[in-house]
Amino acid sequence: MEKLQGNSFGDGEAEEYDVVVVGSGYGGSVVACRLSMAGGRSVCLLEKGRRWEAKDFPTDSFKLLSASRVESRNLGLSLGSKDALIQVYEQNDSVAVVGCGLGGGSLVNAGVMMPTPVRARRHPKWPKQWEKNWDSCEASAAAMLKVQSLPDKFSVAKVLEDHITSEETFETPVRLTMNFDFEDGQRPLSNNNPIKKVQQMSSCLACGNCLSGCPYNAKISNDKTYLLSAIQEGCTIKTQCQVQYVIRNTYDDEGTSGRRNRRWRVYLNDIDYVTTDFVILSGGVFGTTEILFQSQMRGLRVSETLGSGFSCNGNTVAYLAGSPMPLNGYGLDKKQLFKIPFQARPGPSISSSYTSSLGFTIQSAIVPSAYPNLMFKGIVTYGWPAGYWFFHGIIDKIKLAMGFKATHAVALVAMGYDESDGKIMLERGTNKISFNPPRDPFLPRKIKAFQRLTKKLGGVLFMSKYRSTAVHLLGGCNASSSPLHGVCNPNGQVFDPADDEFLAAAVHPGLYVCDASLIPCSVGINPSLTIATAAEHISRQLVKDVLEYSINNIDKKGPDSFTDKTKTIAIGNGKKSDLTFKETMRGHVGGMPCTAYLKMKMNPNDENYMDYDKLGTNIRHESHPLLRGKVGGHVELRGFEKDNLHIIDGEVNLCEVDCRTPYTQYMLYRLCLVASTGSRYILQGRKIMNPYLFALYAWRETTTMHVTFEKVPEKNSVDHDHENVILKGELSISMMELLKSLMSFDGNKKRKFLCLLSGTFLRTYFLKIPRGNQEYLNLLDCEHKYSYPSGTLHDIETEDGVVISCRQWNCHDLSKFRRSDGQRNPVLLVNGYAVESYWLPTEPNDLIRTLLEEGHETWLLQSRLHALNPPNTFTLEDVGRFDIPAAINKMLELLGPSVKVHVVAHCVGGLAIHIALMGGHVSGNHIASLSCTNSSMFFKLNALSKVKMWLPILPISMLILGNNKTLPLVETSTPVSLRHRILKLVARLIPRYERCTCNECEVVSGIFGNAFWHENISPTVHQWLNKESSKRLPMAAFPHLRKICKSGFILDSNGSNSYLIHPERMALPTLYISGGRSLLVTPQTSFLAHKYMKLHQPGFRHERVVVEGFGHSDLLIGEESCKKVFPHILSHIRVAEEKKYYCSKEALDSEADHYQYEEGFGEFGTWFSPFIILLLVFIFLSLLVRLFLVSS
Repeated sequence: MEKLQGNSFGDGEAEEYDVVVVGSGYGGSVVACRLSMAGGRSVCLLEKGRRWEAKDFPTDSFKLLSASRVESRNLGLSLGSKDALIQVYEQNDSVAVVGCGLGGGSLVNAGVMMPTPVRARRHPKWPKQWEKNWDSCEASAAAMLKVQSLPDKFSVAKVLEDHITSEETFETPVRLTMNFDFEDGQRPLSNNNPIKKVQQMSSCLACGNCLSGCPYNAKISNDKTYLLSAIQEGCTIKTQCQVQYVIRNTYDDEGTSGRRNRRWRVYLNDIDYVTTDFVILSGGVFGTTEILFQSQMRGLRVSETLGSGFSCNGNTVAYLAGSPMPLNGYGLDKKQLFKIPFQARPGPSISSSYTSSLGFTIQSAIVPSAYPNLMFKGIVTYGWPAGYWFFHGIIDKIKLAMGFKATHAVALVAMGYDESDGKIMLERGTNKISFNPPRDPFLPRKIKAFQRLTKKLGGVLFMSKYRSTAVHLLGGCNASSSPLHGVCNPNGQVFDPADDEFLAAAVHPGLYVCDASLIPCSVGINPSLTIATAAEHISRQLVKDVLEYSINNIDKKGPDSFTDKTKTIAIGNGKKSDLTFKETMRGHVGGMPCTAYLKMKMNPNDENYMDYDKLGTNIRHESHPLLRGKVGGHVELRGFEKDNLHIIDGEVNLCEVDCRTPYTQYMLYRLCLVASTGSRYILQGRKIMNPYLFALYAWRETTTMHVTFEKVPEKNSVDHDHENVILKGELSISMMELLKSLMSFDGNKKRKFLCLLSGTFLRTYFLKIPRGNQEYLNLLDCEHKYSYPSGTLHDIETEDGVVISCRQWNCHDLSKFRRSDGQRNPVLLVNGYAVESYWLPTEPNDLIRTLLEEGHETWLLQSRLHALNPPNTFTLEDVGRFDIPAAINKMLELLGPSVKVHVVAHCVGGLAIHIALMGGHVSGNHIASLSCTNSSMFFKLNALSKVKMWLPILPISMLILGNNKTLPLVETSTPVSLRHRILKLVARLIPRYERCTCNECEVVSGIFGNAFWHENISPTVHQWLNKESSKRLPMAAFPHLRKICKSGFILDSNGSNSYLIHPERMALPTLYISGGRSLLVTPQTSFLAHKYMKLHQPGFRHERVVVEGFGHSDLLIGEESCKKVFPHILSHIRVAEEKKYYCSKEALDSEADHYQYEEGFGEFGTWFSPFIILLLVFIFLSLLVRLFLVSS
């Protein structure tokens, strides 16, 4: 079966194969063929270049230029396509030329096949293991390549035979991979099937155009031998796929989709990759070395000798022009070809070869008709003898135009034995290959030999201006028995240098090199047959390794592990269905400068696009596939790693939705990074977009990414504390970088992508349409699932006659918690304003159960702030003056007067306990410790809350309420008054950072502001708080609370400072906890209180903790509270139980505890001034008042 497969990388999930071969030269084509012929394994060959047919090869200078690429380091420019047929690398005084395409260098070389000289095989660097079967491998390669002898001597060979032969020089037989079997000269190519085309060959026409690619399909290149056999045996070949690097595959989950975890990832760019068990690098000397360098930058351990041992095979090139001898050194075009008989034609590019006893070989070469001759006459050469050589090309053209007999020319190529001490390097700044050629001790002898030949033949000798002009590149990944002297072992396996000297010869399992870069020294002649022979040797061992590995892992194979006999050729499809763009973000992570250079490739899959609306979501509230994609690139974090951190696995979703926050849009980035040291990191970034303050924060939110940077612990690591590094910071994109990002858009779906992304912003910021609703849950099932300990409810009458309540939970098993001096002290929990924070019956854990497990009897105060039976008139001072003292007296009455009480208070409860203590209503002698969350004797609000408190919103609200100061929140059958409905309407209209689909939550957050981050609490807690716990909101204490908020510290009901003047009454250990991602109360609240206590009560232990990621109430009701918050409270209580009231080092060092204030949400972090925002709020309130007056 035959099929033609298009290049589909990047269109979906990563493809996988048993074996991936990189490159199709004399190494890669041999390996692909032998592995495919072994059968049973899926083999894929990836080729950087395109597939060239006979009609595609250049036949004139203009076509040659379009089929060439020049990378000039001297000029600092690159011209031509990356998959060009002929690729020229110029650097300093050196130039190197390589071929690129399906078939590698065999497409444009002369096809000369010579056995490896004995001198090369006796070189000290030559691997001894190769000698065991070298001759048989060489015979196999020659047979497969169909090496043939020349049918006749052509003009240039006859001339050189008469003039070059001497006692020091002898002729070397030339055998070529040319087809001389047919005399008719051509066969029709009528079938369009690519496999049948390569089978239909013509015979050599002796046109001399071999070095620009045979336009008559007569050259037996690799695509007609090894690759053809590989295709027939089922090998998949994909062209125009340049491999960038390979890494160990440690990210795929075992058993995903019925497939096992492949050992390697082969990356085609920063994003797309192929997974495989065996990788054979055969990209040529520069290609393979560059891949290993790039892989080394991404953590692959490679021998330090990588790039060393580079050889140019002693290449020296010259051009002899103006000779009267019948050299026939120019190739023939189609018009000239059939006017000249076969014997009088130039012949194949190289038809004569002479070896000197001085240690080098000289061959004649025909210059193809497509080559611009003037380039060899003074542009890149210099002439000998000195004189009129500069005008030789012009004079020759004039003679030809005037009808004089044209002179002849021929190219001369010398090969020999250089020192093989060249160096290939990868420049870190440009990520491009650079090289230093080896020393060539025979270079003066070669030049003298060229000059002697010029004297005999006549004419002008044009020598290359470059010290090294190389067309036969060798080495760079030398084969050796030790990683101290080479990159690979003689079987082509890449060494894995280890710290342990006993593992010095360890290799990377499944990673091989098989091309000219393995050859450790010069071979002195055309190296094509030598490379193919080495590949045959490596293939024999490689086939055994692949089959053995397959047998050992046969049980883990998935459905795609075996391949059928499918003849497959993949070609580049040319159509860009992918959407790619770049993004550069800068900022600081962990206080260190950080820059992320990202390249994103969005999902091009068109499946089920009809399920999504114009705003980018579907009925399941999933983001559009085009808004999700993969990320590549690198991150610079020089303070952490000196080299770039490369992204080897990245994902992005530009419209992620959380059911807990349906109004909020997230842009999520998850990047797996790797350093050159092998260390791996995870960078997770998130842009959070909320419909807050009329989208005034839109620019900051859409351009600022909050990131966490974490090191991935290495296996078997002992130093876990060092490994678990977590840094946080922000990265943002500037206006200029955003414009550059828009200009970088590439693909045919960019308009649709921009429309979808704009639609999501429109929905988030302006239409404010939620993406789904929170699911209604059966709370009774949760309460039965998490059975709550039984407790006792105590009704307590306060000194002013108000009845409050207090719940008591006893610890059932006190025996294991008893101390030597008695049992543990009880804990009193004081809630915030009308919202439960400690008793959560729908959750598996809360602070009450945590304290009970710790052995503390726990009391929960339900003061007059609670929604059960609130009075219609009271202040916060009443809670501190009457309710808390009454509760503590009840505890002393039941537990004994000597008992000390640990107090944990939240928000307004924290204000009340400080009023009780500093007002003298509760003695500090009865308090064992005090822990406050987002509260203290100070109360610092964020900007929006300050604005709400300074504006007359609260007086207007109290005016609307009238005499009934309790606002019903839950909709019931009982009619709600018009005043209450108006107040709830006003509360819903007040801006807040996070919006919610729950009406009760919207009213409470409108009055107070957001009390928690929705993403931090479970849906069951959210429903229980809004539907079951907080059914009514007593608002009588709001005027007093407003006074405290405006001043920033506790006051009495008259607005006087009656409490801060009594620090002596706070003789007890304290703990103040703030949320690092503040909402209502800023971390300044705990900072000032902590500093106040250290100043006035230095003899006690005082602590302050800022818990990252938490806001206000979610410190106590969050899903992660038991892991991140409760341990601080328990630790503080334990220390207090042990009566360690001494001052810690942290408390003594007041300067070290500097105020780390993080800008909370609600600050004015936008280009709009606070004055503008206040003006908008005033306008909004005036409209509300006018609406109220009209309705009344």
